[in-house]
Amino acid sequence: MIIAQISDTHIEAKSSAGPTWADRAENLRLCVADINRQGVDVVLHTGDSVHRGTPEEYAHLREILDDLDAPLLIVPGNRDRHGALRKAFDCLARLPRTGEFLHYVVDEFPMRLVALDSVVEGERKGVFCNRRLAWLDETLGREPDRPTILFMHHPPFDIVPHYVGGYRHPEQAEELAELVARHSQVVRLLCGHVHCHHRQVWGGTVATTMPSVAVDLRKGVDASIGATPLYLLHAVSGDGDLVTHTRVVASGAETIFN
Repeated sequence: MIIAQISDTHIEAKSSAGPTWADRAENLRLCVADINRQGVDVVLHTGDSVHRGTPEEYAHLREILDDLDAPLLIVPGNRDRHGALRKAFDCLARLPRTGEFLHYVVDEFPMRLVALDSVVEGERKGVFCNRRLAWLDETLGREPDRPTILFMHHPPFDIVPHYVGGYRHPEQAEELAELVARHSQVVRLLCGHVHCHHRQVWGGTVATTMPSVAVDLRKGVDASIGATPLYLLHAVSGDGDLVTHTRVVASGAETIFN
């Protein structure tokens, strides 16, 4: 199984007066075209899909992502707006049509995929309230023996120097880590938000973040890559092991992180 991860695309409306809208759209288009050449089974978008949460931005985003050959799964970031995201992507059967949260589960792949909504509108930092934790605990408890990837926008830990104090209440992040540690089938946590590469052991599993697809926003990327777009490929073996490749689009170069 091969999973492509994109994140923090920050797409703007075509009518935007800003200088970045065309570049960000092109960054994403190049990634989509390359993803289609990789034999990917599913594409995960880990949030901040658009920049201001307007319907015009989501229309632009969907126009680009409709070219994906593989199924798309998306979880909101702090820049996203739940109602506008739902309306724009009404084609995505897994995205909840009602309710406060955009949590959901995908069971049809060899690796179980669990999306956790960490967003409260108007709040930049991630939120892991009791209701979110209860949903996740119950969801993971239903399939304790199936290898599982958890994906969400906000990493529940500090990444120095890019992201310090990045959750609303430290105790919420601690409770989330304790919860995930009780479910040993979680083989990876995938996040966005910080616009940089990071990998650490967390909650009894491995947590990673990725650079922004929007080149003008990403941090800590080797200068030799320049303005070349990139995304992540997660290759899952038959026994549930996962290896992550950073796919640099124009050159086809890859960096491997186990």
